[in-house]
Amino acid sequence: MTTIGKALAWTRAHLAWVVCAFALLVAATALRTPGPVRGFDVVGFGKLPVLEGGRVKPADSIARNALLMIRGQQTFAYDPDGDGPERPRTIGADEWLLDVLFRPPVADRQPAFVINDPDVLGLMGMQQSSNRYFSFQQIGPYIEEIQKQAMAAEAKDAKQRTRFESAVLNLFQRVLLYHRLRNTVQYFDGQGLVMEVGLRGTPAGEARRAEMAQYAYFRPLLPAQGDAGWRTIAEALRGTGPVDPVLAHWARLSLGWTLQDPKNFNGALSALQVDASSLRPDLARHAEDEWLFNLAQPFYLGMVVYVLALLVLFASWLWRPEILRPVAFGFLLAGFVVHTAGLTSRIFLQGRPPVTNLYSSAVFVGWVGVLVAVILERLYRKGFGTLVAGAAGFATLLIAHHLSLDGDTMEMMRAVLDSNFWLATHVVAITVGYGGTYVAGLIAIVWIAMRLFGTADADSMKTLSRMAYGVVCFSVLFSFLGTVLGGIWADQSWGRFWGWDPKENGALLIVLWNAVILHARWGGFARDRGIMAMAVFGNVITSLSWFGVNMLGIGLHSYGFMDEAVWALLLFSLTQVAVIVAAYVRPRFWAARPTGDEPGSGRRASSPA
Repeated sequence: MTTIGKALAWTRAHLAWVVCAFALLVAATALRTPGPVRGFDVVGFGKLPVLEGGRVKPADSIARNALLMIRGQQTFAYDPDGDGPERPRTIGADEWLLDVLFRPPVADRQPAFVINDPDVLGLMGMQQSSNRYFSFQQIGPYIEEIQKQAMAAEAKDAKQRTRFESAVLNLFQRVLLYHRLRNTVQYFDGQGLVMEVGLRGTPAGEARRAEMAQYAYFRPLLPAQGDAGWRTIAEALRGTGPVDPVLAHWARLSLGWTLQDPKNFNGALSALQVDASSLRPDLARHAEDEWLFNLAQPFYLGMVVYVLALLVLFASWLWRPEILRPVAFGFLLAGFVVHTAGLTSRIFLQGRPPVTNLYSSAVFVGWVGVLVAVILERLYRKGFGTLVAGAAGFATLLIAHHLSLDGDTMEMMRAVLDSNFWLATHVVAITVGYGGTYVAGLIAIVWIAMRLFGTADADSMKTLSRMAYGVVCFSVLFSFLGTVLGGIWADQSWGRFWGWDPKENGALLIVLWNAVILHARWGGFARDRGIMAMAVFGNVITSLSWFGVNMLGIGLHSYGFMDEAVWALLLFSLTQVAVIVAAYVRPRFWAARPTGDEPGSGRRASSPA
């Protein structure tokens, strides 16, 4: 055999690993640092450390989270002329933030606000159309009425608000965020930070400084040696003494961006970077690490790779499964590596275990689901594990993406959760139980679909049944362990082991339901079809325990009521019930039944009268 032939044979024998390595190399291109924007070092600005929400983060995180909350995207296309011959230019989050901070009149014309509700549009005298994005300039004349309606809506309990009231309150909160950003570094009238420095100590300057102090969204001035902590620009403007050197750099930065002077802007930025590196090198490194994490967007990238794995797997059902099935598994492994890298990076950036809030729980549940399904695929090698893993990874990362629209996903910990030990034991164990129960439910869905469409042999059906049984055993162990550890934590934090809190009840339900499935199998009360139907219902119980109890607005584990999530949860539950019903429908029910005259029908043709 020639060298080329040996290489081809080796490649085919290790096709999954070759595809995985190739996909990871392509994914690594996401780490390429963008170049200057029209000569401005926008990347360097995004790496500057600032303080917001009690957490040090890069300015890039402020920009991405704010634009995501206001517009629902991290970039947008914009043509300042509106009818120019050139195509609209893509505006990144950092460039948008620079305009908001230093060129408010320019930012006010950019379509940064997404508005979908027809009644909110009607409030502003606008007709619903294909255009969902509007500028602050378009919204500005109606802000007083928006605020009036929002205050009336805020006075109501969240559960009692109408769709319009929730939408108008959401719009006002986004407008308020935008206004806070405009007043963080300078007064929003667009005259620049240099003007604010010149007005120090005057009555007009004090009035402007007071409004800046009230609305400032983040603190950009690092703590100097001997200072108590981070400062806002408004605090640095207090008094009439010598101008703070760091404040002078920010003023020069503001002037450089306002006048679109790259040389002055980059020079001021370099001075600020030197200040950060000399005053707090640890914070500067942390900000740069988080900036790199933002650039990579590992969970979005992982979601894309999981979809690619699913598409290749679907193609393998139609053509060359002996080649395409390993290719699909290779893409799945690449997605899992990217997913794992993102999860590990969050752990190091936060200095916390993997699950700290609802967003991170979605990321971790997906990771557990993919891990379990990958192991199953390596054991059985029938493609079922790839299908379940790809679906679990994509679905949970999609949920995480929608949860990220609420703001910073690395928020500071609530006081009761501020314990790395319990986060690493109780929370991780219970979340592993969530992931395992979902995997069992997904396997059951595959089993039911194959039975309904008659596309699998008896051996494949038995394989799926064994896979689901093994995962349920795994899930009941971790969900029980997590529930017990949660009781011990509750006893230490609240002085009682069990209080029938909705979240506690939900965790208990998961344990009991998985135990019921096992007992039904051991006792012979349900065969494969019944066990699979019960496993699918486990998806409903887990979803209600994971998300549902958080929306009740009661209990020590409540994180708020979300109308959109309620409807999504209801729709998901209904689809699972529909799958359970499908389990008891005759296979291929749409196909014609054999008549008594057909061979093999088991019936004799009736004799003529």
